[in-house]
Amino acid sequence: MLYPLSYEGGPAKASGDSCGDAPQWGAVTDPLATVASRLAPLFADLADGVDAEVRAAVADPVVRPSNRADAQVNGALPLAKALGANPRDIAQRVLDKRPLVGIAGAEIAGPGFINITFDDDFIAAELSAVVDDDRLGVHRAERPEIVVIDYSAPNVAKEMHVGHLPSTVIGDSLVRIHTFVGHKVIRENHIGDWGRQYGMLIEHLVDLGAEPGTHLSVGDLDAFYKEANVKLEQDPEFLERSRRRVVLLQSGDPETTALWTSLVDVSTEHFNRVYDLLGVLLTDDDLAGESRYQPMVPDVLTRLEAAGLLTESDGALVVFPPGFTNREGEPLPLIIKSRSGGFNYATSDLACVIDRVERVGANRMLYVVGAPQAQHFQMVFAVARMAGWLPAEHDAGHDPAVHVAFGNVLGADRKMFRSRSGESVKFIDLLDEAVERARAAVGEKHADLPDGVKGHVARAIGIGAVKYAQLSTDRMRDSVFDWDRMLSFDGNTAPYLQYAHARICSIFRRAEVERASVRGSATALASEHERALALAILSYDAAVWDTLDTLSPHKLCTYLYDLASQFTTFYEHCPVLRADDDATRQSRLVLCDATASVLGHGLGLLGIDAPEQM
Repeated sequence: MLYPLSYEGGPAKASGDSCGDAPQWGAVTDPLATVASRLAPLFADLADGVDAEVRAAVADPVVRPSNRADAQVNGALPLAKALGANPRDIAQRVLDKRPLVGIAGAEIAGPGFINITFDDDFIAAELSAVVDDDRLGVHRAERPEIVVIDYSAPNVAKEMHVGHLPSTVIGDSLVRIHTFVGHKVIRENHIGDWGRQYGMLIEHLVDLGAEPGTHLSVGDLDAFYKEANVKLEQDPEFLERSRRRVVLLQSGDPETTALWTSLVDVSTEHFNRVYDLLGVLLTDDDLAGESRYQPMVPDVLTRLEAAGLLTESDGALVVFPPGFTNREGEPLPLIIKSRSGGFNYATSDLACVIDRVERVGANRMLYVVGAPQAQHFQMVFAVARMAGWLPAEHDAGHDPAVHVAFGNVLGADRKMFRSRSGESVKFIDLLDEAVERARAAVGEKHADLPDGVKGHVARAIGIGAVKYAQLSTDRMRDSVFDWDRMLSFDGNTAPYLQYAHARICSIFRRAEVERASVRGSATALASEHERALALAILSYDAAVWDTLDTLSPHKLCTYLYDLASQFTTFYEHCPVLRADDDATRQSRLVLCDATASVLGHGLGLLGIDAPEQM
């Protein structure tokens, strides 16, 4: 991550002369961001004579982690090039201002890099501030926004399957992180509850003897859907009745609407069972099915026509957003109204944009939907910009409408993950199996746990394993569903992180010390392992914001795994309960507490429980 020059509540802001002799630390932050904030004004002063178009870029100190020191400042090279100067001279002019006194030592290396080594007293003071901060050093958003996050989106009258895993857990994690940094988040579960197939499903309900007001049982929704589909293909009379039923549904016929509501209700009951077991935040209040937007669809047509964007093409009404072509190189249309007179997903999604911008007041909209829909969303957003519903221009890295794409879920054989019968694996069955497998693993590894604790731990491990396997994979890549790897207590897995958290909690139980009681104690970084762990803890702010900026939960996963690994190294080399003296023991307990706090909180942002006992 490149550290920003400044942000509200973020880098330590010195009072008075930023180049004074006394250490002046401000708000809790990642030390690299502190360095960036101290050096940025000096680079900006030197860049004052540079052409305005490139000034902002060359005034950036460019602070990065380094394997040669704690950090490296690379900004002297591009600035020197812009000024026609020697990079080492530029670096020296910056350091002559003594900007890092009391924070870090600095030396010039190579062609003009500045290697940074933080002072131990500075690290210890920052760590103490993090321990006392309920936000663990993570700064709030400078400009809080209203963010709509569209995720999960199962279909009515169909059971959720493993393909819904990525959208549901990625979306839920993004909801948690955006909320934590201060944004107002609107969750929307854009369920599929409208369209021609509902004529078929309602008519099948009628054939089964269902009446308006009948409460359906969840049963096997997939079997119900398949039965209706077979009848549609084999019975012309049923096909015709289904078509008429669609018209009745669209016209608001009370009987048809009541039967449709029964289908939605029984499906929602199924969705809620999955969400409850999975531990995601979605509720009935977040349902925003396609049906909600149907009354708004005619207005989309009216607005596009008034803007002069609609064109008739082969009997359909379309918009041709620039830059999109088919395989023959011909302009590719976004179909707004089909030749048969029906509206489609594009029309509904445009209605969503209007509603979210004008009624909800959203500053940003995130669509957590699979990668195959990339072109669809690109075209929808392009048309929305043409119509003026989305701004034509936006700040770099802050698109108001973003398709948060993800890959497929594969089995251990690297093929599409399916059941033995070749069908998509039902989500609820997957989660039940995860808990059962975790229960067996816990029983084998921790037979001494009380039965009540075992059940809680098994659910936390099983569900956590499923979530983490998805979240720890770069969302643009296919994720691999491998039970043995997912449930392993070694490697980059949820059980490994959960066990690391529980092991730290056990240290305090054995010490008969409350974790809160060590906060505020002095921290002495006497060894390289203590120092490395402290720096890792202080990087939490950067990890959270890197995850948020890229909408990539795997970056937070990687950070948490690295932190847990760093703790393991620390624990192996630095005895805690058998420390040489009480002061060292207390100092190391502070590091243990801070690590556990960050691990538990970070897992929480991923929607994963962190048991205190395993």
